[in-house]
Amino acid sequence: MVSFWPHPREVLHGEPRLRLDLPAEKLSLLEPLGIRQLVLVPFDRQLAALSPEAFVEQVLVGQLQVRRIAVGTNFRFGAGRSGDTNDLVRLGARHGIAVAVVPMLWDGDERVSSSRIRRALAAGQLAEAERLLERPYRFSGSVVRGRQLGRKLGWPTANLRVDGRKFLPLEGVYAAWAWLPAGVPMAAVMNLGPQPSVDPTAPSAVEVHLLDRQLDLAEGQELVVQPITLLRRQQRFADLQALSAQIGRDAEQARCLCAGIGVGETPADEQADAAQQQNA
Repeated sequence: MVSFWPHPREVLHGEPRLRLDLPAEKLSLLEPLGIRQLVLVPFDRQLAALSPEAFVEQVLVGQLQVRRIAVGTNFRFGAGRSGDTNDLVRLGARHGIAVAVVPMLWDGDERVSSSRIRRALAAGQLAEAERLLERPYRFSGSVVRGRQLGRKLGWPTANLRVDGRKFLPLEGVYAAWAWLPAGVPMAAVMNLGPQPSVDPTAPSAVEVHLLDRQLDLAEGQELVVQPITLLRRQQRFADLQALSAQIGRDAEQARCLCAGIGVGETPADEQADAAQQQNA
């Protein structure tokens, strides 16, 4: 499989493009599908300036030695996106490359796309994102030292540093699964976003409390997180006692949800619950 890194819009327009899957995550997703190699072509302005003919000759033929290629119907290439699938078929024939043009995947009257999946995640609709992805949405982060406030409140959390290029869902409190790489999934409650009751000026954070489990996580250790349901949006509480009481309610709700949901599954009424939480 061949892809570009970084995203062309980052290079050409300076637009940050958060990824649904980072390169390392793509590897674990592609391997079970039989993909043996992922090639990330460095995208820069020099590559962007190549004509369609030069792209085929220098990149596809000269560097990758392509013999067969499959692209979607909306594939464009070459300077100014001037080349389309018809040009690729024509140029491929010149170099003995068989080109297969794969039709777009439609869901109702809208095609399945990364933009559509991002919209679902941005609205906290984990079930819809999973349906479109045909797999659960996950991310990972490395444990960093926090201020230990959760421990003082009786709700110790693992504070995670997540790669800034990863697309994260709507800020809020989630029921989730969390596990160490190659470890056993554990029920958890996750807070994603700032801490309005503790320090409204602090940057957004990812905090994970493992339910009914105590692990001594070392700084730098990686934790994988799979949010499953948006429990509520963030809110500001009058004092830390009220905050602790609400965390207790969140934890109990997450515990009940996780007790009936396996890893990779989502509740049927998740979207309705999320909508109610957002409208509350």
